[in-house]
Amino acid sequence: MTFKVSLLLRVSFTITIFCSLIDKGLSIESTSVEQTENDGEHITVTGKIPRYHTAYGFAGDQAGGGLMKPETANKAVSNISQNFIQMQAPTSNVFNLLSMLPGANVSNSDPYGISSQNDITVRGMTGNSIGYVMEGMPLNDASDGFGYLNQFVDSENLQNISLAQGSPDLDSPVYNAAGGVVNLKLRDPADKFGGMTELSYGSHNTKRAFMRIDTGEIGKTGIKGFISYSYTGASNWRGPGYDHRNHIDFKFIKEWGNDNHISLLGDWNHALTSSYYTPTKSEWITEGAGNGNNYSGTWYKDRLENTNYWKLYQQTFQQVYVAAPSQFTLMDKLQFKVTPYFQYGYGNSPYGSILNENGLWQGNQPVDGKVTIPGAVDGSALAMGGWFQRTYRSGFTPTLTYTLKHHQLLLGYWYDYVDDVVTQPFTAVSSNGRPWDLWSGSKNNIHLPDGQQLAAENDHTITQTNAIFLGDHMNFMDNKLFIDAGFKQVLLNRTGWNQLPGPQYRTGQNVSKPLPRIGMRYQFTKEHQIFASVNTNFAVPHKSKLFDTYDPNSGDLAQSGTNKLKTEYSIEEELGYRYNGPRFLGSITFFNYNYTNRIISTILRQNGAWIGSSINAGGQTSRGVDAEIGLKPWHHFSPYVSGEYLYTRMDNDLRSYGDLLPTKGKQAVRSPPWQFAVGLTYDNGHFFANGDVKMVGKQYATFMNDESMGSFATGNLAFGYRFDSYGFMQHPQIRMNFINITDQKYLSGVSSPTGNAHTTTGKYGTSIPGSSPYYNIGGGFATMLTMTTAF
Repeated sequence: MTFKVSLLLRVSFTITIFCSLIDKGLSIESTSVEQTENDGEHITVTGKIPRYHTAYGFAGDQAGGGLMKPETANKAVSNISQNFIQMQAPTSNVFNLLSMLPGANVSNSDPYGISSQNDITVRGMTGNSIGYVMEGMPLNDASDGFGYLNQFVDSENLQNISLAQGSPDLDSPVYNAAGGVVNLKLRDPADKFGGMTELSYGSHNTKRAFMRIDTGEIGKTGIKGFISYSYTGASNWRGPGYDHRNHIDFKFIKEWGNDNHISLLGDWNHALTSSYYTPTKSEWITEGAGNGNNYSGTWYKDRLENTNYWKLYQQTFQQVYVAAPSQFTLMDKLQFKVTPYFQYGYGNSPYGSILNENGLWQGNQPVDGKVTIPGAVDGSALAMGGWFQRTYRSGFTPTLTYTLKHHQLLLGYWYDYVDDVVTQPFTAVSSNGRPWDLWSGSKNNIHLPDGQQLAAENDHTITQTNAIFLGDHMNFMDNKLFIDAGFKQVLLNRTGWNQLPGPQYRTGQNVSKPLPRIGMRYQFTKEHQIFASVNTNFAVPHKSKLFDTYDPNSGDLAQSGTNKLKTEYSIEEELGYRYNGPRFLGSITFFNYNYTNRIISTILRQNGAWIGSSINAGGQTSRGVDAEIGLKPWHHFSPYVSGEYLYTRMDNDLRSYGDLLPTKGKQAVRSPPWQFAVGLTYDNGHFFANGDVKMVGKQYATFMNDESMGSFATGNLAFGYRFDSYGFMQHPQIRMNFINITDQKYLSGVSSPTGNAHTTTGKYGTSIPGSSPYYNIGGGFATMLTMTTAF
């Protein structure tokens, strides 16, 4: 900036500007004095926001410590940047990072985010009704629709996370997204060779190592990339057990010409995590987080006492996800984008079970002859039941965009192919309680006299999705009024084969859903905008609902498969206001949902196994308001506040035991009526600190509202110091993270809701027995020390 001042005032004015720049976190890069013939002297002071080494990401002037950034969508969208991410514990998964945003209610089972037993609800919509996308590649589990985000990107490689609370984008490759979409953006590779190393140690013997290498430009090819590796090991914070995770992320990109690029990105994950016991409400009241609500750490001589032994509940999973998002400018106004992807996943979620050697059933057929199981006592034997899933998935999303004067036309297509196999075999357990094989699920399994593998479930599904979409992004009134209109037609075909004996062999489901949408944004000044949108969405039931399952000890039908469970359909409206000012950002959004065939995800207990399932809860109405506000750095401080009020009502009675539970007018499960978050960040370029508090209201766990979990509040704290560069070490830093700093003992979420917890009389007089919901216990206090340096 240039100041025309007299010589008398120049010194004092320069000092004032210098102090002001320092106060705003700017550093003086250069100062020069010029003299011109007519204007006398000019002082030019160039300032810049200090940017840390590209291996870290960078600090800037983002509001709320990185929890807000300017947004121009015609719907509610919240963002998280590296400013916030780099201050959190490096083990944090995406759910942990999202918990501060309006509408995001995160249920965790451990303090660090390592466990897969976590979930999120957004405006009361559960995690399998939310889409998860990484640079154009879908991440939702092909079997149950959930997003197991602890398996994906290391937090150091995340550049931005966005949460659209109400609806996915028109071109999002998701179909179970009535609750919105989470988009992950990886950091771009650095232009020059370098890297980053990080070591962490924390409570519960938690150890983590991370290293990333940036190639810089490879020769003169224009290709640059990064690859990273991390290892995480930890003991369970409650009860016996330990976790191991090996993980690789990578991204390579080639850019040229006018907006042309080809990328290759993905990850590899290999993990073993020990499960946490999910208690009932009465168990929680009696034992809290104590040993009574943990899996057993003791192996008893009488094997039949060991169904709760922790080594029978170790989850394994490995995956490879690869995508190639690419963009090409075909003509001056015509652009082509395509994202092909391939995915492979394989894992096991085992459990302890008792089998009777003399009376086993395979499906609905009795086993002919005795099955000898090692360690049996009087005909009964302890076995490890497996829940193996193997998935292959591939697809692509090509789009064409054509730009006219006031229109940007979009035409696209999405094809997705999923081949998914789920089996529940049984494996004998060794004399010391160590499972023979947690991974293979074949060689050591129990077989019947005819050579078949004993199984409680054995099904195979192929799901194909075809979607065509078109839209028009219009702008009028000198780029003040923007209107978006779009339409997507989704055709989903799911074919399944049940390999167990019984009346059901082949089954399937065909879904065709038209999804129109419209939205607008009016930018009436540079800082002020209003927006409104109407969107339609749908969700399909859990694929396990297609299949009959049986109790291997009795042949009883454990679950009756059906393809008649209707798909959920929702109409969602939003009206909001945003302020994108020079000092702070703010937004407020009013929303309303009308659902038909509202699908609620739950978990059924069958022969000791936890089986994912869906419940059709009929119609539902949800409405409320989200708000957030964040201040850009002021004297190095950046506060952030978010909140939500949520009103939900069920519009129908729930069918149960041939009668109707009187649920009409009740609140929806997993839908806290209020939640608030407050955060504060301080960062002067060297010393930094971040603290946050999240408060969540009471949540019902049954459709009858006769059992609930209480409200809770948790807080986290982080602080650290960035040093000046020394030798090859670029800005080394040290950081301490304190998680659940007050060591709150609380239930963090409803693991499996039920219709009613207590016996209830139905609308037609039937006495409907109650069943207890299960809950996740929130992670306790933990602390972690992290040392990082770039090079």
